[in-house]
Amino acid sequence: MISPTDWFWPLSLTLLAIGYAVVALPLRRCGRWPGGRMVLFYAGLVVMAAALTGPLAARSHGDLTVHMAGHLLLAMLAPVLLALSAPMTLVLRALPVSGAKRLVRWLRSRPARVMTHPVTAATLNVGGLWLLYTTDLYPLMHEHAWLGVAVHLHLLAAGYLFTHAMIGIDPAPHRPGWTARAVVLVLALGAHSVLAKYLFAHPPAGVPAGASEAGSRLMYYGGDAVHLLLIVIFCRQWFHASRPRPEYRPTPDGTGLAGD
Repeated sequence: MISPTDWFWPLSLTLLAIGYAVVALPLRRCGRWPGGRMVLFYAGLVVMAAALTGPLAARSHGDLTVHMAGHLLLAMLAPVLLALSAPMTLVLRALPVSGAKRLVRWLRSRPARVMTHPVTAATLNVGGLWLLYTTDLYPLMHEHAWLGVAVHLHLLAAGYLFTHAMIGIDPAPHRPGWTARAVVLVLALGAHSVLAKYLFAHPPAGVPAGASEAGSRLMYYGGDAVHLLLIVIFCRQWFHASRPRPEYRPTPDGTGLAGD
């Protein structure tokens, strides 16, 4: 019998890759879309494919360490690449004016504001992981294919929302300031590390102690590596956003004069 994961993820990722090319390439040809963002998006798809298809996905059902490797790729690294590729900006540029205005209105709506708030995103992201690994949800996702698909979709979506709230370059009209985001970032990363330590001593349901120790180590140290990347990008963005802008002063030739 064919499992949903045998076709759902390959089909979904293929459609995403094709759809992105159809939208981005015309804008790229006329100079309206940076090639670097295309590279980041497709790199994110490759990371997602590595986590959701092939030998890594097949072995993750019976090996917590392999599962954690997929978790690091799908819920942590892929969202960083996707958030920096600015997919929502691409959609806004590709839509007709009327459609872009409707999307902007939705992005400014209260539901969108709540969903993309750093606190909400961090709760969905880290809270979802605590729920997954400290309840019977972990063994159940391996017993029921569609539940596994739903869990992976949540991991990806929550990881993306959190990363977008922290370092995303897409439009975010209600995004809090840098200090507030920094506090949420530190707390969320701390909660992820605490969960990894908790799993070292308290294996998920159905996982032997030795396997849980190996998996929790990978979650802890591998998570730290991605967290370091996230922190570096966050600090770099904060630094550039805080740099003083040169003052514009009109000059006789109309070009303006910066500074004194």
